[in-house]
Amino acid sequence: MRAIYIFCLLLHALCFQIACAPTNVQPREVTNINNSWKYSKGDFKGAEQADYNDGSWENIGLPHSFSIPYFMSKDFYVGYGWYRKHLLLDKEDLTKKLFLEFDGVFQEAEVFVNGKLAGRHVGGYTGFPVDISDCAQIGDNVIAVRVNNLWQPDVAPRAGEHVFSGGIYRNVRLVKKAPVHIAWYGTFVTTPQLEEQNGQSSLVKIETELCNDTDEPGTFRLQTRILNEWGKEVTVTESTETLEANERKVWIQQTEPIQKPALWTPQTPVLYKAISSLYKDDVLLDRMETPFGFRWFKWTADKGFFLNGNHFVIRGANVHQDQAGWGDAVTESAAQRDVAMVKEAGFNFIRGSHYPHAPAFAQACDDLGLMFWSEAPFWGIGGFEADGYWNSSAYPVDQAHEAAFEASALQQLEEMIRIHRNHPSIVVWSVCNEAFFTAPEAMDGMRGLLKKMVDRVHQLDPTRLAAIGGAQRPIGEGRIDRIGDVVGYNGDGAVIPDFQNPGVPNVVSEYGSEISADRPGEYDAKWGCMEQNEGWKGYPWRSGQVIWCAFDHGSIAGNMMAKLGIIDYFRIPKRFWYWYRNEYAGITPPEWPSDGTAAKLQLKASSTMAKTDGTDDVQLWVTVCDALGKSVNHSPNVQLRIVSGPGEFPTGRSIRFEADSDIRIMDGQAAIAIRSYYAGKTVIEATSDGLEPARVTIEFEGEIEYQKGITPVVEHRPYKRFVREKQTEIIQTFGRNNPTFASSNEAGHTPGRAADGNTQTYWKASAEDKVPYWILDTEKGLRLKEIQLHFPNEVSRSYVVEASHDNHTWQLLCDKSQNPHAEQNLLLTLPDTAPTGRFIRIRFLESDKAALTEVIVKGIVLE
Repeated sequence: MRAIYIFCLLLHALCFQIACAPTNVQPREVTNINNSWKYSKGDFKGAEQADYNDGSWENIGLPHSFSIPYFMSKDFYVGYGWYRKHLLLDKEDLTKKLFLEFDGVFQEAEVFVNGKLAGRHVGGYTGFPVDISDCAQIGDNVIAVRVNNLWQPDVAPRAGEHVFSGGIYRNVRLVKKAPVHIAWYGTFVTTPQLEEQNGQSSLVKIETELCNDTDEPGTFRLQTRILNEWGKEVTVTESTETLEANERKVWIQQTEPIQKPALWTPQTPVLYKAISSLYKDDVLLDRMETPFGFRWFKWTADKGFFLNGNHFVIRGANVHQDQAGWGDAVTESAAQRDVAMVKEAGFNFIRGSHYPHAPAFAQACDDLGLMFWSEAPFWGIGGFEADGYWNSSAYPVDQAHEAAFEASALQQLEEMIRIHRNHPSIVVWSVCNEAFFTAPEAMDGMRGLLKKMVDRVHQLDPTRLAAIGGAQRPIGEGRIDRIGDVVGYNGDGAVIPDFQNPGVPNVVSEYGSEISADRPGEYDAKWGCMEQNEGWKGYPWRSGQVIWCAFDHGSIAGNMMAKLGIIDYFRIPKRFWYWYRNEYAGITPPEWPSDGTAAKLQLKASSTMAKTDGTDDVQLWVTVCDALGKSVNHSPNVQLRIVSGPGEFPTGRSIRFEADSDIRIMDGQAAIAIRSYYAGKTVIEATSDGLEPARVTIEFEGEIEYQKGITPVVEHRPYKRFVREKQTEIIQTFGRNNPTFASSNEAGHTPGRAADGNTQTYWKASAEDKVPYWILDTEKGLRLKEIQLHFPNEVSRSYVVEASHDNHTWQLLCDKSQNPHAEQNLLLTLPDTAPTGRFIRIRFLESDKAALTEVIVKGIVLE
């Protein structure tokens, strides 16, 4: 009997230890639901109802865009689209809190469950949760999401240079939680002692937002374990507190100091994890993991940037999110490949232009070791028109829209910080890009909003500074570059005397954008204006420089601005990329494709295995080769097709590359990503008339097996360039605050003074300048209609007016080299046969008369 009694005691103790010990049980259930959606473009009355007939709708998976297939057109569909999906829930599910978590919908989402409106979100670049608990039922549940990408005057952004395609273009998850749980992105992990201890030790501070969604108060226990990169526990902390009924509360915990933590750097991107477990007595209610890193950084005004106490020169690239065919609807793997290409070229920094990027993108920066500038979606564009499209004043011109617009900008800033605050790669929060492209009457409002956004950053995240991105205008009074803690200067901001050694931590946030080029491009640095005074070599007070840009992208400004990347839209490097890879990473460039005889195709894949949940895909590259397998620069028509198995290209089961189309093959190479929402072995073949074909096999892994003849295959989606309906062509006005360059200038008369909207200021060349000129960059390819020149005084001047697309080759617009007449103003009206261009140059033949008060250019943006 005694033996049985002892056995029972031991068994009881063992059971108690098991109950109290952390386990691998996950009471929070997270399910990716990217698969098996129905979609239709347009607005449909009653489509939120469970019994709505969606039989004719397209079968799609997420991520998805209204614009698929999309290949860099300046226009895109603007309107509505509906998404529907069935979810099965059981009785146990309905005892939990049920959430749909969206990583991004552009731009307004109305979420219905079984015909009831469960939630709404406005803002295209930040995720959001929708509580569907009160709408759910046992059995079949119909999720319907009404999405629109309509321009709204009181929603940020009001303007931009990329495209604004609608859709559920990032991941969606179903999350089941206990009624008492950890909130959406509810942890904030920091290492407050790390800098003062010079990286030798630091406690970990964890702020955890807890939710009691019941009508009863209770006492709960929160345990937070810190695991190192190997998954070994290095410290743990616990706290017990009361949550009142229906209360949301932030609990603050601190661990014991961790000695000699492994530091996160671009060379050693070491990540730790905080495992947060919430208990009621000994019952585990919720658990979540938060990756984080040990690192500290400092931005200084005189010595640049420091990481973990070491001076660090930023070498960065701007990155837009869209990719060939899929537009904005890229997978996590595609985002990771983008980050990897930037890393491979030797860059150490990415500027997320010009909106919050997907969580997977920031995670890739953490994993691969690139510092990340995360930016809020408040920005402007030169040549803006009246309200009605993403080509409007950055800040509202109608006072009736101001309050709602500011609320929108602040909301998305707050969501960006909440979602991304634990990523060690993020070293600054940027509140804007080129917000100075605002109507003159609204400039005070714009500056006021920037101050509010900077203050909000300080409130929400004291561990990081707030940046003003693209702050190279206005010049003189009203400048915005000192509103924040860090400033980024774009384009000519790198060389404007007003912004040299500005007394605030700074970086060149964009350089190199003067030249657009298709692949292959030139093998050079693309320094642009930073060649002036060898500015690319850097200055002690400058933290570094960030090229515009890593990848070609869709642009409402047309191809002139779309093709400024060092990597093309299909993710094939241009020769610029190889220059940087050689200079920064020490990798010798490959032998360029030759003029040999095309004989066969080569087909390669980024991976031979991929998941089917919409987070994964495979990049395919086709290369035209000679008989010996050496790449050649011939570009015949090539087709990729799925011979057997599941999968889809943006255009369906096949895609055709042609040299002179939007779906291009160039310099003997083409590429595209393929994905599948069904499991199975897929064989893809590349063919071209007269050439030996090539094949590759990919194994897609997932729960739903592809069955030939039973599983629905994707419909053919023929590509046709979208053209926006316009009643008349829009003439836009450029000059004010656009980039300017000049051969020289007198003190106080810098080039920007001739494009600042102020008739009391002017540019004047220095007296020693023998070949004076002044250049305006409209940042758009234009069919030029009118040019106005205004001079400081009325005298006769000899000059010529020229236009250029690339800032190198110039065409004559007006010859005043033999001008005998005194004039203070010139109105040049141009015929439709006049040369087109992006840059306008006024070249003076007399040094003492080389001066301009204001230059205004009007034109129609080219495709």
